[in-house]
Amino acid sequence: MPQGRAGTYLTIRSAAAVILALHLGIRLVFPNPAIFPDLILFNLAALLAALAAFRGPAFNDRYVHISLGLGFFLWGLGSTLSTAQTFYNLNFFPSLTDLCYSLFYPVVLFGILRAMTARRQIKALEIFDTLIIALGVTSMAAGFLLKPAMLRFEGSSVTVFLSILYPVGDIALLAVTLAIFLMSAKSLRTFLILFGVTVFAVTDLVFLVLSANSNYPFGSLTDDGWVLGLILIAESLYHHGGEFEISQRIASLATVLALIMSAVALIIAVTSPNYLPKFILIPSFITIGLAFLRMQFAVKFAEDNNHERELSRTDELTGIANRRRFLDELTLLLRREGSLLLLDLDGFKAINDNYGHEAGDQLLKQISLRFSRAIPTDSLLARLGGDEFGVIVYGSPDFAMEIAYALRATVTYPFALKVGTVEVGVSIGVVANESSAFTQESILRSADIAMYQAKRNGSGVVTGL
Repeated sequence: MPQGRAGTYLTIRSAAAVILALHLGIRLVFPNPAIFPDLILFNLAALLAALAAFRGPAFNDRYVHISLGLGFFLWGLGSTLSTAQTFYNLNFFPSLTDLCYSLFYPVVLFGILRAMTARRQIKALEIFDTLIIALGVTSMAAGFLLKPAMLRFEGSSVTVFLSILYPVGDIALLAVTLAIFLMSAKSLRTFLILFGVTVFAVTDLVFLVLSANSNYPFGSLTDDGWVLGLILIAESLYHHGGEFEISQRIASLATVLALIMSAVALIIAVTSPNYLPKFILIPSFITIGLAFLRMQFAVKFAEDNNHERELSRTDELTGIANRRRFLDELTLLLRREGSLLLLDLDGFKAINDNYGHEAGDQLLKQISLRFSRAIPTDSLLARLGGDEFGVIVYGSPDFAMEIAYALRATVTYPFALKVGTVEVGVSIGVVANESSAFTQESILRSADIAMYQAKRNGSGVVTGL
């Protein structure tokens, strides 16, 4: 890391911790809430934590910087608006404050998942999984807890719902973080993330308990736990190690759980219309809609993967199997009765040199087509490179020899190219898999020796040992 950037990172990180410590010191000396410590210092520390996450070192996934920085900024903005409302009695901030706090959870959940798992290319499925888990699990859990919570909290059902949504979100965040921490290699990075999330979640739970019993004093010293949690998570981005490769299966199971909870909420709404307030159904419908979109992306992702896998095993010029696919099939041949055929064209180099590579490419395409028509459907034809081909034929050695002569016969009549008519021959080495001692290397070497023997003596087809 360049020295100048390292100094900037250290300044931002240190400033956030120093300002939070200054806020705590002032509140210990002057316990009454005041604009400078509570509105300015407290929220400035949170916003500096957001900046530290945004400006983290380059070895992190850039999506970690974006999501955690944005999540911390949203929380800091919500805190600033909430504190300003307390001091100045402003009435147009509550909805915006709740929106900032609510968006904090899915954004930060996504960032922590990226920060604690091995770096990989981001996929649409991952975004959908995060949204479904964050929206479905947290909102549905809060919805099912709404009835008992209404007995303890004052206010409308929406106010009570939001009051319990935040700690439910904290519990979901803490559960995901703890699960990944237990499965990953322990490091300072993962420990700081877990410690930061724990401090933040515990602070929220303390706030909930105090608020439920009407004992929460504005500007409580415990509030510093929120910002301390953000600072610890931001600090984790400046350390390496401990990333865990989370499987898509785990993420899929979590999305299924969220979908089930949303479906249960809709069933309850139909069978017991007065049990859940109507606004609870909004996240249910959104979760189900996201699940259907995810399904479409999953199908497309699978199709793209299959296409890419097929391309990686196909020769780009001729469309037949490539060397990678051939070697995979050769592994199967060593466990079955069959034969390996190596083919090398006779006279191809002269055509390539005299007429150019375009003519050579046309010839290879036509030869591949003729070879493909001469082999059984359960056999494999592959271009191994240049003008060398490989064929794997299952069955007896006599059957393999028949195929070899059939392949040789396909090149006995001329090829019509744009530059004119040309002729080539083919030399074939055939090795039957009759020895359990064969390996990929030994059977290829034996077939290669036989092929060059066929080329030298002009016989066309030679069997190897």
